[in-house]
Amino acid sequence: MNTNISNAITRAFASYTSMNIPNILTISRVIAIPFFIIALMYGYNGVALAIFVISGMTDAFDGFIARAYHQRTTIGAFLDPLADKLLLTSTVVSLSLVSVPNALPLWFAVTLISRDIIITVGIAALFMLGVKFPIAPSIIGKLTTFLQVALISIVLFYNYIGTPRPDLIRPFCWITFAVTVSSGLEYVYRGIRLFNSNSENIERREQ
Repeated sequence: MNTNISNAITRAFASYTSMNIPNILTISRVIAIPFFIIALMYGYNGVALAIFVISGMTDAFDGFIARAYHQRTTIGAFLDPLADKLLLTSTVVSLSLVSVPNALPLWFAVTLISRDIIITVGIAALFMLGVKFPIAPSIIGKLTTFLQVALISIVLFYNYIGTPRPDLIRPFCWITFAVTVSSGLEYVYRGIRLFNSNSENIERREQ
């Protein structure tokens, strides 16, 4: 019993000591999400834009601090992409549901969510089968994130100034949609290759 308590205290202390400045900045992005959604729901488009911009700045700062001052942690490596994904997904969904001068199409939000679900389920399935899947994003994955952030920034900016711009936003949606689907297919392809390679290795060992 005492050993279990000691182990629990040790794990709690380790988690606490790993909460450095980069991790605190990462968590602040998660905390900002409900405030961002509320700002959009009540028409405070300037506040929503400010929260999104500040969240993007914290993303840049936490990465810089972690690299420059050697403060990379295991929990940070897990929380950082999770915080980014939660912010992007909640923003896209909110902008497709609330009444704003420039809304995102619902099909765009469904595409983004479906891609993330497929990737997550695929990685979980590979993990259960004992196949390690590298989480590091590919070039097209990074391009997808960049286009999504750029699209959201443009939509939030024109909502703030109250100017409808379907001529700009709709083509940007289709471009981002195409790259998002392509990145999802690339992850599926990588997962299938890893699974087939692992299966071949197992067959060789059994022979």
